[in-house]
Amino acid sequence: MKFSKLVWGQLKNLSADDLISALGHDGFEPDTASGSQRIYKHPDGRRVSVHYHAGKTFGPKLLKSLFDDIGWSIRDLRRLKLIK
Repeated sequence: MKFSKLVWGQLKNLSADDLISALGHDGFEPDTASGSQRIYKHPDGRRVSVHYHAGKTFGPKLLKSLFDDIGWSIRDLRRLKLIK
């Protein structure tokens, strides 16, 4: 998935807490956790592994990979209030 520079500009400060909160609002539930790695599962079968470090933000490559795994579109990001 390719996002515009405007979207990336809004996502560059996304923390693990923000992402986990958005996952919860979208129906993902915690599946397993081991150390800093937390796995979330959606009822439709999607799974995503989030490396949790409180207050830390994700780099652009990791964020792109997470969004590819999650399957969110720009419309979903707006619905979840991750972007304006």
